[in-house]
Amino acid sequence: MKTEQIYSNLPILTTDRLILRKISLNDLEAMFDYGSNEEVTKYVTWNTHQTLTDTREFIDFVLQNYENQQVAPWGIELKDEQKFIGTIDFVWWKPTHKTAEIGYVISQDYWGKGITTEAATKVVEFGFEQMDLVRIQARCFVENLRSQRVMEKIGMSFEGINRKDMLVKGKHRDLKIFSILKEEFKR
Repeated sequence: MKTEQIYSNLPILTTDRLILRKISLNDLEAMFDYGSNEEVTKYVTWNTHQTLTDTREFIDFVLQNYENQQVAPWGIELKDEQKFIGTIDFVWWKPTHKTAEIGYVISQDYWGKGITTEAATKVVEFGFEQMDLVRIQARCFVENLRSQRVMEKIGMSFEGINRKDMLVKGKHRDLKIFSILKEEFKR
């Protein structure tokens, strides 16, 4: 499967509580709400949004990726509230090797409610069933126990720590790496 086949028209995915859909400019203020929260951005690779312009630039980048049929995130929307609360995506995908990595971020207001786990499970299911992946991984800073817990809940296995693997916000960071194989995935 090729990138264009998935990202030419990013499919809407649904779960009991969520709609995973394309991001739009209508999500600007909701994204800024969590993107400007230093607790939320403590464990991500991007800088805390200081202004709506920062958020607008990110959304413009995402919209450009949709247009160019490149890897881009789903917005996480709560069905009942019709509220945008975060993003989830394949941060990279290697179709030739049938491997990919997921990443996610949600508003602090929704931490600890199983929402990220629900979204990640759906994206992993999509990766195995629609993208023909054989391996999906995720990484987090060693101190990001919440993200680690999501990875464990979706059935990923801890593989190890990549020391000083990524330069983030001026500091080399150690990353924990987790993965799941297609034959290990249980819906």
